[in-house]
Amino acid sequence: MHIALTADPELAVPPLHYGGIERIVDMLAHGLTQRGHRVTLFANADSTSAGALVPWPGHSNRSTVDTLRNAATLARHTASSRFDVVHSFSRLATLLPILAWRQPKLMTYQRTISRRSVQLGHHLSRGTLAFSAISRFMMLPVADVGNWHVVSNGVPLTSYRFVANPPAGAPLVFLGRIEAIKGPHLAIEVARRAGLPLVIAGTVPDAQRGWFERHVAPHIDGTAVRYAGPIDDGQKNVLLGAARALLMPILWEEPFGIVMAEAMACGTPVIGFARGALPEVVENGVTGMVVADLDEMIAAVSALARIDRRAVRSRVERLYSDAAVVEGYLAVYEAMLGINPSAQPGPTE
Repeated sequence: MHIALTADPELAVPPLHYGGIERIVDMLAHGLTQRGHRVTLFANADSTSAGALVPWPGHSNRSTVDTLRNAATLARHTASSRFDVVHSFSRLATLLPILAWRQPKLMTYQRTISRRSVQLGHHLSRGTLAFSAISRFMMLPVADVGNWHVVSNGVPLTSYRFVANPPAGAPLVFLGRIEAIKGPHLAIEVARRAGLPLVIAGTVPDAQRGWFERHVAPHIDGTAVRYAGPIDDGQKNVLLGAARALLMPILWEEPFGIVMAEAMACGTPVIGFARGALPEVVENGVTGMVVADLDEMIAAVSALARIDRRAVRSRVERLYSDAAVVEGYLAVYEAMLGINPSAQPGPTE
């Protein structure tokens, strides 16, 4: 097959630091080409992923002019290249010029889904646009509109080393954007009450700098709480593998959370609030603990000895590996093309 993949124009594929969606696009591009498929990637000009790169002329989704230029670029190449499938990880607006074409198109949502947007895409495409979500949680409110599939996110397993026994004194870890809805301040409270060290890693968004200075920075002492800053994939592998557990005290309905798969690929269990897709991704009592509040999270930290880290890694290999992601999307493509119309990929556990 010849598959067009689109990513948002702001970040390269793969990204240097933060950029979860771009990592998935990169993983998919590599997996498809390794299986003998042809990939054309529409992405930021600094991208170095597999396949042939078509750099977006526009640099931001926030600019109407940039979006129009990018949409025109995609339409021009789609008309001349005869892609078997156009698979978008970017905004629906980028697909507008080709929505009514017979070209099979797949829109993958990794952010909050707008029902109005889905209805518009389904109507304008006359059924040629299929949809996929990264969790059943985020798909359910719009599952009645159009043709939906679930393909969960995953991680390249070779990038994450399994650690059966973390070192003595292993810390708890918080990894993600440093902002209120992610709960780093709650992770600090859990570590303090559990009597364990905490390592915080991730980017502080400019808009959250003031919040960080008030609620996180005062607790950073280099011992009980250490801030590692933004980290690359190699550093992430080391940090997660050496962790006692990854804390996910999220205060929003997170649609997936790739960091959970990254931690579990190292054998590191995840302890998180039962919000968003977390109860789908974390098998309670097997790959971590799904809890309701801080008190339960602290109790879960004390019960970590019951978790078999080999079972944690095994579930990632089955459901959240790079191979699982690529095979999942290939099954969707085949269903769209009528090769295997009954395909309904995605975790069933």
